[in-house]
Amino acid sequence: VGPHNGARVVARAWDDPAYRDWLLTDATAAIADMGYSGRQGEHMVVVPNTPDEHNLVVCTLCSCYPWPVLGLPPVWYKSAPYRSKAVIDPRGVLADFGVSLPDSQRIRVWDSTAEVRYLVLPERPAGTQGWSREQLAELVTRDSMIGTGLALTPQQAAQASRVADTSSAKTGTPQQPAGGAA
Repeated sequence: VGPHNGARVVARAWDDPAYRDWLLTDATAAIADMGYSGRQGEHMVVVPNTPDEHNLVVCTLCSCYPWPVLGLPPVWYKSAPYRSKAVIDPRGVLADFGVSLPDSQRIRVWDSTAEVRYLVLPERPAGTQGWSREQLAELVTRDSMIGTGLALTPQQAAQASRVADTSSAKTGTPQQPAGGAA
C-alpha cells in the first residue's frame, strides 16, 4: 500500500483551483469526495507549501498518520529521533532527507494527533503546465506530502522512470520510482 491516493489528491489540487480552495478549506470533505476516507483520515487538514513557507508533519506522541491518503507509514516516521528532531531542528531533518531550502523560507512544523492529521500540499513543479492529472501524480512522493521531500521535477521523474525501466528489464520485476512511491 502506497501513497497513490494522496498523489491523486495533490494532482487534482494542482490542476483544479476550485478543488484546491476546497481542499485547503475542508480537506476531509474534499478528500472524501475522491473516495478516500477511513478511521485514520477522518479529520484532515491540508497545509500548502509556498515559496515563503515549507510545512513538515510529525506526530510527537506516537505515529498518527493519514493512512487513507499516504498508505502505510514509513518506519522512520514512527522513530523517536525523527519525532524529536523535527520539532527542535526541522531544517536539520530536511537536510537528513537531502532537502535544502533557502534560509528565507520559513519552516512550519505540524503535530498530527488522533484528532487531526495533516497532509502537505507540495508546490507544483515548474514546467508542468498542460500536464494531465496522471502525469502530475507521478511527481508526487510520499515524502513530499509529509514535508520531508519536495515534489519531483519533470527531469527527476524522467530519470527515475529510466532507472526503474532499466532495473525492471534486468530483473523482470517492476520497481518503485525514486524518492518514494507516487
